[in-house]
Amino acid sequence: MSDIQLPNQSFPATSGEINLAEMPAEWLIVYFYPKDSTPGCTTQAVGFSCLKDQFDALNTTVIGISRDSVKAHQNFTEKQNLSINLISDKEEVLCNHFDVIKEKNMYGKKVMGIERSTFIFHKGKLVKEYRKVKAAGHAEQVLEDIKALQA
Repeated sequence: MSDIQLPNQSFPATSGEINLAEMPAEWLIVYFYPKDSTPGCTTQAVGFSCLKDQFDALNTTVIGISRDSVKAHQNFTEKQNLSINLISDKEEVLCNHFDVIKEKNMYGKKVMGIERSTFIFHKGKLVKEYRKVKAAGHAEQVLEDIKALQA
C-alpha cells in the first residue's frame, strides 16, 4: 500500500473550504470519481449519502472528489439530495497527490481521466485503498470494511 499523506491545504467544496488534514472525525473516507451527474458517479454518491448516518455513527466522514466545479457539485448535490461533501479539484492537486489520473479509453480515444478510487484514513494515516472501483455496492463494501477495521 502506498504511503499517501493527507495534504495540509484547503480546497473549495460544497460546504465551503475543506482541509483534509484537519478533518475532526477519527476516520476519513476520501473517494475520487470521474464526473458529476453520470450514472456510475451518481450510484456511488447516492450510496455513500444513503449510508451517511451509519458512517457518522462510526465517527467516519466521507468526502467525494472530482475535477468538476463547486457549482456543478452543488447542482449534483441538490438534484440527488446528497448528504456528503464534495471537493472541487479543478487544478488536479488532489488527483495528482493521490495518483488517480490514469489513461482511459473513451470510445476508442485515449484520454486522461480520474480512475474511481477510494482511500480510508484513520487519524490521518492511510489504512486501506481501493483502485479501479466499481460504483455499485462500493459504499456498502467500504462501510463493512470500516466496521472490520474498528473491530
